[in-house]
Amino acid sequence: MSKKSLVLLIVFVFLLNGCAIVLQKGRRSDIEKIKKLEGELEALQGTKSLLEERLAQEIKDKQVRLAMAEKGLVITFVAEVLFDSGKARLRKESLPILDKVVRILQEEVPENKIGIEGHTDNEPIRFSRWKSNWELSAQRALSVLTYLEDQGISPPRLAAIGYGEYQPVASNDTTGGKQLNRRVEIVILPKTAKEPVEEFEDFEEEELK
Repeated sequence: MSKKSLVLLIVFVFLLNGCAIVLQKGRRSDIEKIKKLEGELEALQGTKSLLEERLAQEIKDKQVRLAMAEKGLVITFVAEVLFDSGKARLRKESLPILDKVVRILQEEVPENKIGIEGHTDNEPIRFSRWKSNWELSAQRALSVLTYLEDQGISPPRLAAIGYGEYQPVASNDTTGGKQLNRRVEIVILPKTAKEPVEEFEDFEEEELK
């Protein structure tokens, strides 16, 4: 991952944690943050390898995908694996798969925050209780969040959001593309501790060096 991408990731993580930061080129504290984040991303690579081992069959069957992204380690579930069409209740058959992920979240990354993102294709809602793809995607993300909480994941670590059809990863002009867009992503964020913005005196001192 490039240093530019790492800087963008640092900004994303700190904003998620409610922190304001100012990055200055060459500042020792910023270099330290980048080095720290590089180490955390390497740790997530180890988690990714373990998930690849635990979810080998699901990955082979194209039910699950794993990828390192700027936002963290992304576990992508094809929507049909977790939910029936137009539904937001988790299918019983999906629970053993989610349980494999839960164990990793508890044992390997117990302090990392976790984001759950719901996505749909661009087909309008027709035969469903939901008024829009926004609602469906948000409720699906919330269903996964609730299950993770029920299995012992600490609530402060969790956040859910629905993107509807507005963040596609493939063209909605094909059946295969639509299937890829109907997904739920569990994102393991790099573990970055909250740090306050340095006092002006510290900033001035660094600039004079």
